[in-house]
Amino acid sequence: MIKAVVFDAGETLVDETREYGTWADWLNVPRHTFSAVFGAVIAAGLDHRTAFEYFHPGFDLAAERENRVKAGRPEAFGEADLYPDARSCLRALRDMGIWVGVAGNQPSRAGRILRELALPVDLIGTSDDWGASKPDPAFFRAVADAAPCAPGEIVYVGDRIDNDLKPAKVAGMRTAFIRRGPWGYILERHPALAGAADWRISTLAELPALVARAGLS
Repeated sequence: MIKAVVFDAGETLVDETREYGTWADWLNVPRHTFSAVFGAVIAAGLDHRTAFEYFHPGFDLAAERENRVKAGRPEAFGEADLYPDARSCLRALRDMGIWVGVAGNQPSRAGRILRELALPVDLIGTSDDWGASKPDPAFFRAVADAAPCAPGEIVYVGDRIDNDLKPAKVAGMRTAFIRRGPWGYILERHPALAGAADWRISTLAELPALVARAGLS
C-alpha cells in the first residue's frame, strides 16, 4: 500500500532551465556552452557542480550564491517555472488521501520560495532545513520521520539514480524515476536504473493512476 508520495524539487516539480541559464550569465559563459558542459559532466557520472569548475577553477557554490544575493541577482524561480503537470499531480494525490511531500537538496531561500508557491502538499523540507543533503541516509531518515507511515509505504519521485532512487531504496522506500531534465534523459538507459526504480514515468500525470493501482490504505 502507498500512503505517502514525496517529490524531489529540481527537474521533478521545477523546471531549472531559467535557473541554470542565470548561472551561465553569472559566469559570463554562453548558455549553450554551459549546458553542453553540464550535460557532459552528468554523462561522465561526476558531481554536477564540477561543471562550474570548468569555467571557474575553485568555484565555491555557497559563496557564489551569497555573492549573487549581494549583487541583486539571486537564484530565483516561481510559478512559471513549475512543470505544467506539477500542481495537478499534487492535487490529485491529495484528493486520493495520499500524504504528499516535497524534499530536495535546496538552500533555505529555495525552501521559502517553494512555501510561497502554496503547493497542495503536507510538507516542504530541504537539505538546509535538515542539515543533511542527498544521498546522505540522514536526509531520507528525515523524510521517513516526517511522513505518517512506514518507509515501505512511501514513494520517492526523482530524476537521479545516485541522489534520489538508490538512497531512497536503501531507506526502504519505493521509487519512481521521471525522465525529464538533464539527468532524466541522460540516465534513462543507465543499467543501474533497472534495480533503482520501481516505476518509470515521463510525466507526473502518470503517477496518480500508478499509486491507485498499487493500492490505497
